[in-house]
Amino acid sequence: MKARPPPAYNRPMAAEPRERGHITDAERWYAERFDGTPQRKASFTTLSGETVRPLYSEDDLPADTAAAIGLPGEYPFTRGVYPSMYRGRLWTMRQFAGFGTAEETNERFRYLLDHGQTGLSTAFDMPSLMGHDSDHPRSLGEVGREGVAIDSLDDMQTLFGGIDLGRVSVSMTINAPAAIMMAFYVVAAEEAGVPADRLAGTVQADILKEYIAQKEWCFPVDPAMRLLGDMMEWSTRHMPRWHPVSISGYHIREAGSTAAQELAFTLKDGLTYVEQQVARGLDVDGFAPRLSFFFNAHVDFFEEIAKYRAARRIWARELRETFGARRPESWRMRFHTQTAGVSLTAQQPLNNIVRTAIEALAGVLGGTQSLHTNSYDEALALPTEQAVRIALRTQQIIAHETGVTNTIDPLGGSYFVEAMTDELEARAYDFFAKIDELGGMVEAVKRGYPQREIADAAYRLQTEVESRERIVVGVNDYLEGEGEPLELLRVDPALERKQIDRTREVRGRRDSAATERTLAALKEAAADERHNLMPLLLDCARAHATEGEIIESLQEVFGTYTETPMF
Repeated sequence: MKARPPPAYNRPMAAEPRERGHITDAERWYAERFDGTPQRKASFTTLSGETVRPLYSEDDLPADTAAAIGLPGEYPFTRGVYPSMYRGRLWTMRQFAGFGTAEETNERFRYLLDHGQTGLSTAFDMPSLMGHDSDHPRSLGEVGREGVAIDSLDDMQTLFGGIDLGRVSVSMTINAPAAIMMAFYVVAAEEAGVPADRLAGTVQADILKEYIAQKEWCFPVDPAMRLLGDMMEWSTRHMPRWHPVSISGYHIREAGSTAAQELAFTLKDGLTYVEQQVARGLDVDGFAPRLSFFFNAHVDFFEEIAKYRAARRIWARELRETFGARRPESWRMRFHTQTAGVSLTAQQPLNNIVRTAIEALAGVLGGTQSLHTNSYDEALALPTEQAVRIALRTQQIIAHETGVTNTIDPLGGSYFVEAMTDELEARAYDFFAKIDELGGMVEAVKRGYPQREIADAAYRLQTEVESRERIVVGVNDYLEGEGEPLELLRVDPALERKQIDRTREVRGRRDSAATERTLAALKEAAADERHNLMPLLLDCARAHATEGEIIESLQEVFGTYTETPMF
């Protein structure tokens, strides 16, 4: 499959310089008022290290304010993707859930739905994320620990037992084996009487992000990109309500990136997926409206809000002007937000309630379509039901008590927010240019460019914390004793044996010959790029092949991946 050349990005023009000799009110204020006053000793920078000036004024607004900022629901969508935003409909309130076996997680799903959650987000355990069955030697001690163990169609049916999949939106956070997990989900719904075209939700599937940050992979980069492309293409044709990829900056930020790096690398991943689908012959307006994004909400309040606004503007411009999308639905960048796990501290964990509330508010003021709030105890263990309830109530208080949903984009036109939006936009285009010099995002990932950039940013931030240049309450200042111990969620070790026995039971009662035939057909198709692998994966799911068996069959054709050292 021949790739298209890198797009010529439509970067906005810089503002015209001001005439010499003209002094603004802000410059006069600096000279006459501010310069002679004392300042406390502090680092006046964003979390990403960008300098924050003491004052912003109308001189910091875009040269063509109306065109750059616009109105909600109109191009370039800086102020939001829908005209009515939260006056029309609140964001979807999700809580990430998954632990133990499918039975335990199904129980948690029902608990969350009963308490007002409006969408389900599924966390998978490490073996499932890495493509291993629960009885694989490398799964020992990890089954059900940080998410739910899903090995086969039977587990997926149990996971959503008693839940109407035609009415609930489901998100699945899994990447390298995403096509396999989606096949399990589609067949589980099919057998429950819900056809694929009625399913709503997303599977994360953002494979480039894995090589950049999350480090959970099954195959080398090129075949992994092919598998994602197959899934996206099949979803476009058969699942009109489904988001076939959630292009994820969240894990890029969790790995230590700056806000600008999260913005640039995430959007560049997304633009690369668009380019791939166009190269396959799909009409950009046929699939772009179903693309979605997943961003981090870190604790630097205004920087995060500006990041979301810049992201919408860049995406709208590139889809319309670079890729020629004609439908406004293709220009709208819709995104899910999760508060920053990396900002949570094991010290004084109740402080995390405050951090999460501030981060969630940034997501809302930034115009998110969906929001997950982390629980205060997640730096120590999987969340308890009490912690999850507080996290969900945080969203409900923001929605119903604070008044921030009464008007659309209440920070629009803020001198500071608009200036920061412009700055993040410009920095994103600088990263785009560097990536294109390297031959595009896939080649940049293979050469370790974004990985090195993130590592450098993470080191800088950690150095600031260790030197106390940047204060983290309860960690390097405002310290206390150990405090009262928290009651933590403990995953019963017996669940691992239960899941292993369940998986072996599935293998024992299926038609083994039929399973082998579907796996053999999958391998044959994998060797020929002209075949879309999704129909073969659905056949494997129906034959009760396990995730590990499917992955190992594909690895016989695709091979495995070894990361190139960054330094």
